[in-house]
Amino acid sequence: MNKTGRKIWFYVVLTIVAAVWLLPLVMLVLSAIRSTSDFYAKLNLFSIPEKIQWSNFKDAWTDGNLGRYLFNGIRTCLIKVPLGVLISSMCAFALTRLNIPHSNGIFIFILVGMMLPVQMALIPLNIMYSKLNLSNTYFSLIFTYIGFGISLGTLVFRGFFRSIPKELDEAAAMDGCGKYRLYVNIIMPVAKPAVATMFILDFLNTWNEFLLQSVLITKDTMKTVPNGLISFMGEFSTDYGLLSAGVLISIIPVLIVYLVFQRQFVEGMAGAVKT
Repeated sequence: MNKTGRKIWFYVVLTIVAAVWLLPLVMLVLSAIRSTSDFYAKLNLFSIPEKIQWSNFKDAWTDGNLGRYLFNGIRTCLIKVPLGVLISSMCAFALTRLNIPHSNGIFIFILVGMMLPVQMALIPLNIMYSKLNLSNTYFSLIFTYIGFGISLGTLVFRGFFRSIPKELDEAAAMDGCGKYRLYVNIIMPVAKPAVATMFILDFLNTWNEFLLQSVLITKDTMKTVPNGLISFMGEFSTDYGLLSAGVLISIIPVLIVYLVFQRQFVEGMAGAVKT
């Protein structure tokens, strides 16, 4: 097979894979514009409904209180994600730039946090926050999110920082630049792709997290989107059109974040795997 033939087959395979990935999204969109009766009529999920139910989106926003859940989720992400990026980048800077003894051992110890299942910490966290009267507070939720996110953030930033030449540090030191200015004025501006990568990954993980917040946050007015969407499901029946519309609306903030940082995302991921 010549080069042109291989290229054609390559794009054919990519098209098939893309279609497979898009099928759930198409089904979700079609479900969001169906009426409740359409679901019980046993129609094909990929068929276009005769009457488009645009009111599902309005009802999800108003009756489903999705606007409140979105606000809570965005507020949580806007506090947690920048703090997580800051702490993780400072940790990686210390490991790669401050000549700390046994830095590799410390890094491995930090990575152990990625191996600990969240389920194992649910009961201890719930007991601790209850005794501290911090249950149903955003502080307990954000503090826990930051703790579980440090390992991944340090991994990404450490890989990228190691790819930055040490000659920059030496040149900065000759100009009288201290460690603080080295971090703020040199390393972090160079590491913009890594910052963008972590912002996207951290925002996505925080936005979609369900288990921790279902335990730490029980007040309906404080719930974020994943827990809020559960209220769309009744005890005996579920309005799938309303639920699908809510899911589509909840995708918008994540999509906006990705579109803003997409240029640096690939470069940041490439730098993260460098050793």
